[in-house]
Amino acid sequence: MRYLFRAVKYFLAFCVLYLGVVWLSVATTKGMDVSVWDYVVATLATQRGQLLVAAVVVLSAAYPWFGFVVRRMKWNMATDADELIAMFAAAGFSLKSQAEGRMVFKATNILDRIVMLFEDEIEVEQQGEEIVVSGIRRGVAKIVYRLG
Repeated sequence: MRYLFRAVKYFLAFCVLYLGVVWLSVATTKGMDVSVWDYVVATLATQRGQLLVAAVVVLSAAYPWFGFVVRRMKWNMATDADELIAMFAAAGFSLKSQAEGRMVFKATNILDRIVMLFEDEIEVEQQGEEIVVSGIRRGVAKIVYRLG
């Protein structure tokens, strides 16, 4: 269910991005008396417009699969928890919750949260001598880079 919710969220984000680009295009073109809705309808009536819709649907459906990752690293949360929290803070994340062997971080900047479509939670879990860092690819990449 979470996968489907994310896919729908990304589809809507792509639609908003497309409408924004169309609005900018229509607003900056002088002498063109066309509304955004007319432009969208005319585009969707063409084969290219239909291919655009199909591409957006496929990309939206696939993004939750490749946009979220799990990485393993050598780390001991019990002894180095403060250093881990400091590295997350330097990457723009704050500690949301903490339990035995598990921490959840959330982006602190509202702009980062919006760009990540509020999928900004990164979970860190201790498994043996390693930690497992999971979440959105952009956030996990920032953390793994700092930890490595």
